Amino acid sequence: MWITIATTLLLAGGTSAPSSSPIVPSPSGGTKHYVYVTTESDDHVHLVEFDTVTGKATIAQTMQVGYQPTEIEGPHGLTISPDGKHWFVTMAHGKPFGVLYKYETGTNKLVGECELGLFPATMQISDATGLLYCVNFDLHGDMLPSSVSIVDPDEMVEVARTITGPMPHGSRISPDGMKHYSCAMMSGQLFEIDAVTFEVARTLQLTTEDKPMAMSGSMKKDTDDHGGHGEHGEHSDGHDGDEHNEHGGHGETKKLEGKSGQMAHMAHGSSPNPTWVYPHPKKDFLYVALNGAEQVVEIDTLAWKIVRRFATDKGPYNVEISPDGTRMVVTYKSAQGIGIWDLEKGKELARLASSRRVTHGVVISKDSRYAFVSSEGVGSEMGTLDVVDLKENKTVSSVELGLQAGGLYYWKAE
Repeated sequence: MWITIATTLLLAGGTSAPSSSPIVPSPSGGTKHYVYVTTESDDHVHLVEFDTVTGKATIAQTMQVGYQPTEIEGPHGLTISPDGKHWFVTMAHGKPFGVLYKYETGTNKLVGECELGLFPATMQISDATGLLYCVNFDLHGDMLPSSVSIVDPDEMVEVARTITGPMPHGSRISPDGMKHYSCAMMSGQLFEIDAVTFEVARTLQLTTEDKPMAMSGSMKKDTDDHGGHGEHGEHSDGHDGDEHNEHGGHGETKKLEGKSGQMAHMAHGSSPNPTWVYPHPKKDFLYVALNGAEQVVEIDTLAWKIVRRFATDKGPYNVEISPDGTRMVVTYKSAQGIGIWDLEKGKELARLASSRRVTHGVVISKDSRYAFVSSEGVGSEMGTLDVVDLKENKTVSSVELGLQAGGLYYWKAE
């Protein structure tokens, strides 16, 4: 329980009947993985079950969220409490402000709500402070600095709001729970917030190369075509969905890993448009997807600088590091792709096609074996969740969900 700095915290929200039956534990002899996924354009959250014995992913539960049956409210971000007892979803399309909902896992009983900022998006709860940190992406406003809402998830009250940059995204907590990271998509900045004081501790201006260089008009057109704004330029409705070099040392790596020098050179000088940040689970590194530059960058948090660059396919959007620290999985939103990387060697081991055209988010199972990737689809095309075996480097199952599958979060295995 967080030691409150406010004098009084009031419980907000109410209750509703669960929309589906409680989860029944799986029989012995098999492992089942559970992942929550939003479908932003039809106001549903799906609980997907992947059975490693049958090799099939299926929908275990579907929950309708929101309070306006005639409006699309846009469930965008998901997170789960550290004890696994509650799941949280942001409703991005508010009037004007978005809402955070809190549900019981298993029963899907609504137990709380809290108003946040403009277009609340991704979020995570710190194990150290017990607080939830959610970026307010502000998709529909002017390109002005937005904020991170800090919420007591027990009482469902916003206790602070920290100003960062324009269109913040990729809200993630350091492994020790003491730092919050997000990136401002339109200013190209990385922000570190002290999770206890709520103050911005450091910022880093992200670049597409180590030494900025001028770019010809034709080259600029190429990078603009490949990058763009990513967050809201891919889907038909105009919304998102949302210490080692090659030799194992700590050296500052100047080269781009992966693609040809020609493609890497095309990315130079383009706008980075960062869309996601993810901390290494065991080392002092962050990984940021530069959606507008076809790169993922590795940042040394002690030196506070970029030390390695990975040249990717078009539109890197989300990135996650496996819990064992050996694999990096990147979603290529503009290329309908999934990249699986050997993190130590800086080598892309496989590039897979996702089952729908607009690839979105990724989460990895706690055993580091499976990656779960959401894809939005386009127009009336249903979104999907793909299951990727990170040992075999192949897609092993896919399940069709609803319209614009986007935010997702890994719950548990049993």
